Amino acid sequence: MAATSISPSPSPSSSQELPIFFHDTKSVVKHLKLSKNIEEIKRIHCQITKHGLFHLPSASSNLIYAYSRAATAQSLDYAIKAFELFCEEHKATLFLWNSLIRGFSSAGHVDEAVELFVQMVDEGFTPDHFTFRPLLAGFTKAFAFQEGAWLHGLLLKVGSYRGVQDDIFIQNSLIHFYAEHSELESAQRVFDNMRERNVVSWTSLIDGYARGDDPRKAVHLFWDMVADNKIAPNSVSVACAVSACSKLQDFESGERLFTYAVDVGIDFSINLVNTLVDLYMKCGAVEVAERLFHECTDRNIVLWNTMLSNYARHGMAQKAVALFNDMLISGMKPDRVTIVAVASASAQLGEAMTGRRFHGYILRNSLDVWHDVSNSIIDMYMKCRELDAAFRIFDPMKQKTVVSWNTVINGCIRNGDWTSAWKHFEEMPWRDHVSWNTMIAALVQESWFEDAITLFREMQSSGMRPDRVTMVSVASACGYLGALDLAKWTYAYINKNKISTEVKLNTALVDMFARCGDTKSSMKIFDKMQNKDASAWTAAIGAMAVEGNGRRAIYLFSEMIKDGLKPDTIVFVQVLTACSHGGLVKEGRQFFQSMTKDFGFAPQVVHYGCMVDLLGRAGLLGEARMLIESMPMEPNDIVWGALLAACCVHHDLEQAEYAAEKVLELSPGRSGIYVLLSNVYASAGRWKDVAEVRLLLKDKGVRKLPGSSLIEIEGMIHEFTSSNESHSQMELISEMLQEIGHKLSLAGYVPNLDKVLLDVNEEEKEFLLSRHSEKMAVAYGLISTGRGVPIRIVKNLRICSDCHSFMKLVSVIYDREITVRDNNRFHHFEKGQCSCRDYW
Repeated sequence: MAATSISPSPSPSSSQELPIFFHDTKSVVKHLKLSKNIEEIKRIHCQITKHGLFHLPSASSNLIYAYSRAATAQSLDYAIKAFELFCEEHKATLFLWNSLIRGFSSAGHVDEAVELFVQMVDEGFTPDHFTFRPLLAGFTKAFAFQEGAWLHGLLLKVGSYRGVQDDIFIQNSLIHFYAEHSELESAQRVFDNMRERNVVSWTSLIDGYARGDDPRKAVHLFWDMVADNKIAPNSVSVACAVSACSKLQDFESGERLFTYAVDVGIDFSINLVNTLVDLYMKCGAVEVAERLFHECTDRNIVLWNTMLSNYARHGMAQKAVALFNDMLISGMKPDRVTIVAVASASAQLGEAMTGRRFHGYILRNSLDVWHDVSNSIIDMYMKCRELDAAFRIFDPMKQKTVVSWNTVINGCIRNGDWTSAWKHFEEMPWRDHVSWNTMIAALVQESWFEDAITLFREMQSSGMRPDRVTMVSVASACGYLGALDLAKWTYAYINKNKISTEVKLNTALVDMFARCGDTKSSMKIFDKMQNKDASAWTAAIGAMAVEGNGRRAIYLFSEMIKDGLKPDTIVFVQVLTACSHGGLVKEGRQFFQSMTKDFGFAPQVVHYGCMVDLLGRAGLLGEARMLIESMPMEPNDIVWGALLAACCVHHDLEQAEYAAEKVLELSPGRSGIYVLLSNVYASAGRWKDVAEVRLLLKDKGVRKLPGSSLIEIEGMIHEFTSSNESHSQMELISEMLQEIGHKLSLAGYVPNLDKVLLDVNEEEKEFLLSRHSEKMAVAYGLISTGRGVPIRIVKNLRICSDCHSFMKLVSVIYDREITVRDNNRFHHFEKGQCSCRDYW
C-alpha cells in the first residue's frame, strides 16, 4: 500500500503550502512537535506525502506520534493506518506502540488500548514506563476497574523488567486509580509498599480518603505527611485535607490546617481558597467565609459557585440572589452550577415574581439547555406554588430524565395535588429509588399506611431493590399500623438482604417495634446500635413512655447524658410523657425544672402540655390549672384539652366546662372537645346539655370521630368501627361476643353502663357497650387464631374503663395475651392483669 493512500484530503485552509524546506526531516519533526490540532497535522501530512518523505522512519514515526497525541476519532484512525504502512517497510518500535496506546487511552477507548497492548506483547516487546502510565490514566478516566486491576496484576508479575514496578509515577497512578474507584485499601497498600514517595503520592491518597467514606483518615494522613518531615505539603495537599474537614464539618481541624498553611508560607491558590471558603460556610462561619471570598482578587467561577451553593444550602436565599447579581456585574459568566444554586435560592424565597424574572434571564441567555437547569426551574415553580408554569417547562421537554419526573412528582405532592402525582408516577418510563421512595414516604406522611405497604410490594415486584430510605418509610408504616407480624417480616427482610442499618433506619426500627407493643425487640435493636444520636435515644425513651415504664425511661435519659449527648426539647417531651404514664409526679416536676436549671432552655408549650397531662392524670387538677395560668406564653388548645381530658376522668364538671370553653375559643373545629364535654354531661345525667352540645356539633358541621380498632390476622389488616356490623364474618363475631359475655358474667363481670353516654334503656346500653370496636376486634382475634396466640389491637381513641375490665377478664378466661394500643399508650393484658396497673 502506498503512503499516499492515507494522505488526508486538504482542507480549505491548507491551500497555502508549507515552506519548501520540508524536505529536511528535522524540519518535519519540528513542525509535527509544534502542531496544535489535527488540521495542522493533516497539512504537514500532505506535505510529507507530496515530498515523498513518508518512507523516512523519523518522519513517519513522528507523524504517527502526532496523530496519536491529538487523540480524536479521526486522528487515531489516521494513526493506525500510518502505523500499518510504517510496519510494511520498517520494524515497529516500542515508541510507536506506546504512542498508539497513549492515544487510545487518552480518548477513553479502553478496549482498543488493551488490544494494542496485547498485540505489542505478542510481537515480543516488553512494556516500559511509558506503556503503563497512559494505560492506567485511561483506565482511571474510563472508570474501568477490572482492566486496571488486571494491569496492576501484570505489573506485579513483569514489573521487575526495566524497573517499572518501582516507578514512582506508575505507583502514583495506581494510588489515583484505586482512589477514584473507592478502593482505598488497595490504594493504601500501594502507598505503604512504595520505596520512595513524593508530594503527589501523599496528596493522591489524602484526596482519596477526603472524597471517600473516611475523611477523618485524610486529615490524619496529612499530619502524618507533615510529621514525616521528608516531603513538604503543597497547596493541593492542604486543599484536599481542608475539603475533608468540610465533609466532617470539623471547624477546629480546618482552622489548624489554615494556620499551618500560613505559618509555612504555602501559596494560597484559588483551589485552596475555595476549599477554605467551603469549610467556613459548611461550619457556619459565614462572616469568615465572606471575608475570604471578598479578599480574593482572582475569583473564578468555582469560588462564586461555592458561595452561591452554600448560601442556598443554608437557606440564605436573599444573600444568594444578591451575590448572583454581583457576579453578573463583575462580568463572570454563570454556568449550570450557578443557575441550579440560584434556582434553589429563588425557590426558597417562594416569590413567583422573583422566580419568573430569573427564568427570563435563563431563557434570554440560552442557559436552559442543561437538564439539571430545567429541573431546578421546575422545582422553583413548584415551591412557588406555580404548578402551571412548572408543567409548561416539563411537558414540552424532549428528553425527560428520571430526575425531571421525580421533581414534578415531588412538587405535586408538596402542593397536595395527589391526582397529578399519581398520574406522573404511573406515566414514568422507568423509576429509580427516589421515585419509589418519594411516593412511599408521602403515603406514610399522609397516614395512608396500608397504601404505603402496597406500593412497597409493587416496588419489590418491579425488580427494584429497596434501600435503607425505603425501609425507614416501611418501618414507620408498620409502626403506625401496629402490625407486629409485618414489623417482624420487615426486620427479617432488612437483615436477609443486608440493607445498611445506619442510625436513622435503626431508630425507625426501634420506634416500629415500640409502636407494635414489642418493646423487647425495640430495646434489643437499640442496645446493639454502635452509634446513637439524640433521635435514637429519644426513640428508646419513647418506647418506654408508651409502655408506661417511667423508671426505665428515666434511666435511659441519664445514660444518654453520660454518653455525652445534650438532650433537646423532643427528648424532654418523651421523658415527661413517660413520667405521666407511670404516675411519677415528683420526677416529672424535677425534669420540668431541670430544663431551665440544668440545660439552659425554657420549656415550650408542648412541655407545659405534658405537665398538665401528668398532674391531671394524678388528679391534681387545681395544680394543673395553676400551671396553665402561670405559663409565660399563651396556652394553646392542646394544653387546655389535656386539662379537659383529666377533668372527664375525675368527673370535675365545673373545671371541664371551663377548659372546654377555652379550647373551643382557640379551636372551634375540634370534634373531640365537643365529645368530651358531651361525655361529662352524660356521666352527670345532664341529658339536656348533652343534646345541646351534640346539636351545636351538628350545626357547626363537625363530625365526631368514631372509635375504630385494627387487628392483623395472617398479614391482613382488619378494621372494626364501633356499632358497625359490616364485617364479612360479623355473624361469627356476634356469636363469639355472646359466648364471651356469658363466661364473663359467670366470673362476676357487670358491664359499666355509665360508659354508654346515650339516653337509652339499659338493654340497649348493654348492646352498644358490647359493640365497642376493640371488643369486636378481640372476638375476631379469638375465632381467627389458634390457642395461646397473642392478640394485638390498635385503637384510635382512648380505651374506656369498661373495655379495660373486659380485656383483663378475657385474658384470664381464654388464657391469651392481649395488647391494646390506644392513642395514649399500650395496655398489655395477661392473666387478668394490665401492664398499666389501672393507671392510664
